Parts: sequence; C-alpha cells; structure tokens
Amino acid sequence: MGKRNSHKGLLKRIRITGTGKVKFKRAFSSHLNSHMTGDKIRKLKQKRCAKRGDIGRLEAMLHRRLTTAE
Repeated sequence: MGKRNSHKGLLKRIRITGTGKVKFKRAFSSHLNSHMTGDKIRKLKQKRCAKRGDIGRLEAMLHRRLTTAE
C-alpha cells in the first residue's frame, strides 16, 4: 500500500502550530490597497487561525489531526 502524502500547495500557504492550530495569511492584502483605510490594512496584516468548519477539510488534505482556534 502506498504512502499518503500531504497536499504540498496547502503546506506552502499555512503554518501548523505546536498545538495543532492552522495559521494562515488573510486574502486581499497583497496589492491594490490604496483605497482601503489604515484600519482595514492593519487588520489584513494579522495572521488568522482556521475555524471549526474548515478543520475537517484541512485534516483530509494533510492526513493529520488538527485543533480549532475556538
């Protein structure tokens, strides 16, 4: 039986903490931000943790147990 591989594209976009939480960068924060307020840009710069609704899909792609940020 073959080995199960983690999804390499996903691994490039997330960081898994020691406790099993998944941290990622928010969308819409790379360019074309001149029309946004400073508060919006600062909020987009913050990292975010995956919620309960996404954990099942992420576990299937990574073949490991994860915990939620909640």
